[in-house]
Amino acid sequence: MPMHAAIADEIYVTNEKDNTVSVIDARTLNVVRTLNVGKRPRGITFSRDFTKFFVCASDSNSVQVYDATTGTMLHDLPSGADPEQFALSHDGRLLYIANEDNAVTTVVDVGTRQVVKQIDVGIEPEGMAVSPDDKIAVTTSETTNMVHIIDTATFDVLANILVDQRPRYAQFTPDGAKLWVSSEIGGTVSIIDVAKREMEKKITFAIPGVRRDSIQPVGIRMTRDAKTAFVALGPANRVAVVDVATAKVKSYVLVGQRVWHLELSPKDDLLFTTNGVSNDVTVVDTASLRALKSVKVGRYPWGVAIRATPEHTAGSATLESKTQTETR
Repeated sequence: MPMHAAIADEIYVTNEKDNTVSVIDARTLNVVRTLNVGKRPRGITFSRDFTKFFVCASDSNSVQVYDATTGTMLHDLPSGADPEQFALSHDGRLLYIANEDNAVTTVVDVGTRQVVKQIDVGIEPEGMAVSPDDKIAVTTSETTNMVHIIDTATFDVLANILVDQRPRYAQFTPDGAKLWVSSEIGGTVSIIDVAKREMEKKITFAIPGVRRDSIQPVGIRMTRDAKTAFVALGPANRVAVVDVATAKVKSYVLVGQRVWHLELSPKDDLLFTTNGVSNDVTVVDTASLRALKSVKVGRYPWGVAIRATPEHTAGSATLESKTQTETR
């Protein structure tokens, strides 16, 4: 199928085992093309103008940059060893990359393609996030079980906050006041007060008929009005629906097998989940909390990001298009 400019929102999904990205048309909910990328692709995100996308090719030890319209690879960025997840600053200038194998966060200037800094963090860094005002970056370290708060002006580590076992993903609230961190083996989501740099509360999960050790939180996505959060629960094959104000679980949505990561449509009306074992993406209606469709993609889908149309991006400097990632 020929490449084309996006005329509908498109969902880009990394497939770990196939070394590909599946592109789903958000209107038809069908895969419209498949792009070849580097080895074991995980994290994926778009440039702020949606003209390029970035892929963490973990086994290629590379962050690869592609033209979003043609699917052509443009260049590599110096990523450090085994890039897992990354986060692009809101000004689009700096890319913060978690390097699992060498316990550092690599900061790359996207324009000059140069490493700005490598920051020592905990063992097996995985999750990355940048605050809405670009003043703070955070890295989660899976083996150290910590969240590392980084000053983006000096690149100093301001705080190391202990969370539950194997933290995988980090998500700021839209106002930047709180940080939500999923702990896969701990089975919790920790809510951190960013100003105080301390744990405020924890969210736990319980699903009738599902063993406690099968509930393994990874990806998190929050609606733009900051009212609802969705949490991927791994081999529980569920997404938890959480009231942000109370931090209480409202319900669970059954999705595909081994759900890793999540993405919301620009209007927050659809949720897309990557299901690593069933090799599909579940599309969930966020109003009814019903699964609408299962879309077959490649093997071991992991990361997901949305390429929004100009209609959905015009005048919106806060629209986020990130993925998250993470597999074993």
